[in-house]
Amino acid sequence: MITFKKLTLLLSISCTVLAAPEGVREKDWWETGNFYQVYPRSFMGSDGDGVGDLKGITAKVGYLKEIGMDGVWLSPIFDSPMADFGYDISNLTKVFPQFGDLSSIDELVAECNKKDIKLILDFVPNHTSDQCEWFKKSIKRDPEYDNYYIWHPGKPNPDGGRNLPPTNWVSAFRSSAWEWNEERGEYYLHQFLAEQPDLNYRNPKVVETMKSVLRFWLSKGINGFRIDAVPYLFEVAPDANGNYPDEIETNACDDPLSQCYLYHDYTQNRPETFKMVTEWRATLEDYKNKNGGPTRVLMVEAYAPLTKVIQIYGQNGQLNGAQIPFNFEILNFLGATSNARNFKDIIDEYLSTIPEGATPNWVQGNHDQHRSASRLGSQKADAINMLLQVLPGAAVTYYGEELAMEDVFIPWSRTVDPQACTTNPNIFHAKSRDPARTPMIWNAQKNAGFSNANFTWLPTGPDYRKNNVDVQRSQRGSHLNIFKKLTQLRKQDILKYGTYDSYLANDDVLVIKREIKNNRTLIAVLNLGFTEQVVNLNLNERDWELPERMEVTTASVNAGMFEGQPIVTSEVYVAAGVGVVLDYQEGRQIPEPRGDDPGLYE
Repeated sequence: MITFKKLTLLLSISCTVLAAPEGVREKDWWETGNFYQVYPRSFMGSDGDGVGDLKGITAKVGYLKEIGMDGVWLSPIFDSPMADFGYDISNLTKVFPQFGDLSSIDELVAECNKKDIKLILDFVPNHTSDQCEWFKKSIKRDPEYDNYYIWHPGKPNPDGGRNLPPTNWVSAFRSSAWEWNEERGEYYLHQFLAEQPDLNYRNPKVVETMKSVLRFWLSKGINGFRIDAVPYLFEVAPDANGNYPDEIETNACDDPLSQCYLYHDYTQNRPETFKMVTEWRATLEDYKNKNGGPTRVLMVEAYAPLTKVIQIYGQNGQLNGAQIPFNFEILNFLGATSNARNFKDIIDEYLSTIPEGATPNWVQGNHDQHRSASRLGSQKADAINMLLQVLPGAAVTYYGEELAMEDVFIPWSRTVDPQACTTNPNIFHAKSRDPARTPMIWNAQKNAGFSNANFTWLPTGPDYRKNNVDVQRSQRGSHLNIFKKLTQLRKQDILKYGTYDSYLANDDVLVIKREIKNNRTLIAVLNLGFTEQVVNLNLNERDWELPERMEVTTASVNAGMFEGQPIVTSEVYVAAGVGVVLDYQEGRQIPEPRGDDPGLYE
């Protein structure tokens, strides 16, 4: 007798990863890769100081392998005064001491290599810390560093006294983008905090120095970089008199210090920016050509219109830029009230806009946004993970999304995010990114197993004793085990090479098909709406020919389905927020449904 457990084993054996189908180019590791973002301060601590570190991450590389990751990207780990938690870097080739040192990086690289996981670092090219030696020397007009940053004497003040800022440009943190330096007697540009002066990429020495930083980390075994804040890299060039133009008011808001007050045509997404990305890509390719090894990947952060984002893929009709310009369309445009139609519109527009031959990518969360389960709805967490895993291309998971972690309330007294701290106790929560940066929930021990400190840099979520990695590991139908099933599936030919198609069953339900003709078909039925639905998959606008019955590969926590359960394709029930992935392989005999108890199929 074939028991349910034996049936599951047989199914897993029959779905082993094969080489690319005949006549199809074998995809590189990153093209269908699963990438995991680690926020180092919050992932795992090793020394009891209440802050995560590199040794802690190294200890959890096995977990990254367990959940099916191909690459892990670390938010900044470089030496920093921590005015913006590592995005203000004082030394680009040194590790922040609280995180470890260069030997800690070596240990992490070695452990990642053992587990066949590619290690990717943040690269923050737009600015440094004001404590960086380069900036200190620029203040003193050291000839080597005089023009490393963007300086300007300012406009004459008609009332006398210190000159006025050169332009009306504003920073991302509600201030003028110009800060006066008394010692040099000039203003410097900072598109973020005043402690983060912008580098001058019109200076060839700056360009070459930053390429040398990339080469340094490549030589340490790093397999790629996520590039921060790329749209801000260049500003409009000064005129013949060294002056810059004011930006035009939008009339979209009445706060002159807010980003919404001005159009940013002169300070963001300049044409030179996209060319610089191709130079960084060439630096990585040159390193590979000289030293061998896997393809090194560029991932780019760009909160920008899609028409600008696609230019990051390359220039002059070539895919010679970043392999993965982050697709923030889900982050930018979808929220708690979005339904399946909204999701499909976003997906279709993105796929039809990216250049031919480019690899799509899908991002649902990061350290700058509210957590996906809080932003899109906790009941949809599994369905959203299914969506990212069955769509073609690469997927990026923010730590904890595999557990459906939600935002943690952080009171004003514990708030540390500078973006919130520059506001006030009445409105800070709308700006704070702290709720999405709280410690990872590993187990039911003190501080969720993150640290044995008496005080952690941010508090742990209140329900960690009942909801954590250990608990979800032990629950067959948990978010974690659903996620693991999805990532295992993603490594198989059906999701690496299968064709893609989709349709709306109605405004609530998105149906996706991945297929290798005459071999295997996967159907994802995702209720991204707010009412329960019964879907007849045989009545579809795409004229798909589907079998009478398919089997459940995985389903949402509250779906009421189990792995291997036969489902009649003419009557698929999905509750609000629930998703299910169905599987059919040619020649497989699928029994008639006899109920929702696994024991009925023994």
